[in-house]
Amino acid sequence: MRWQLGRRSTNVEDQRGRGVSVPLVGGGIGALLLSLVVALLGGDPRVILEQNNAPSDRPVTESPRTPAQDQMADFVSVVLADTEDTWSEIFQQSGERYVEPKLVLYSDAVESACGFARSAVGPFYCPQDQKVYIDLSFYRDLKNRYQAPGDFAQAYVVAHEVGHHVQNLLGISDQVRSRQQQADEVAANQLSVRLELQADCFAGVWANHAERSRQILETGDVEEALNAASSIGDDRLQEQARGYVVPESFTHGSSAQRVRWFKQGIKTGDLQQCNTFKAANP
Repeated sequence: MRWQLGRRSTNVEDQRGRGVSVPLVGGGIGALLLSLVVALLGGDPRVILEQNNAPSDRPVTESPRTPAQDQMADFVSVVLADTEDTWSEIFQQSGERYVEPKLVLYSDAVESACGFARSAVGPFYCPQDQKVYIDLSFYRDLKNRYQAPGDFAQAYVVAHEVGHHVQNLLGISDQVRSRQQQADEVAANQLSVRLELQADCFAGVWANHAERSRQILETGDVEEALNAASSIGDDRLQEQARGYVVPESFTHGSSAQRVRWFKQGIKTGDLQQCNTFKAANP
């Protein structure tokens, strides 16, 4: 991915290296909300809920920052800036103003408006404060654990989370949460899958516009993103973790679904082609 000459975003909050004592979540609204909005790439909501058993004053051990991590932070800033340019243009075409999200880089644990979280939850978007949260160590897991290397695979992570921000601005997230409150567990999971697949499609829309406007893609980049989408499908993750698959428990979509909707976005570049909620078989 051609990123070195790209604009850096002013919306990055670098909280790496800050000590955080994770308090008891208490099973309240903060824990439940964060467990719902932990968005991507194998993030397990049980990690949030199980924090109820953690000591309230346990300090988080910090790791020293490395030049490689600082370069990754620079990369994330460029990708975020590119999503800002893309979505501002798309919203402007519809006569709307795009409100740029903040992106928080953190180490090990973080406090968001949705509650406290440890890095084990993976990258997530919190609609309460309109911020994306990423521990850069996740990118190591993306490469080694999920077998999805490459800078465009990493860019896809940011673009997906920004996709959730777009859903929040458009009112889609609120509509889905309202429907989930009236649904049983299986139906609520299906709504979550459609929400995640739409964020994948939005990530593809960003890639389409960024390539047309700024020619960011290099040979193999799209394949990297597709591999990442496939690697973190619910079916693949469940097979690895349990040895079997339970489709009714999917919350993010199968590998095939995630690949298909990212392709839809990058092929069409059209927000209207990402309506996963009207698709008979998303």
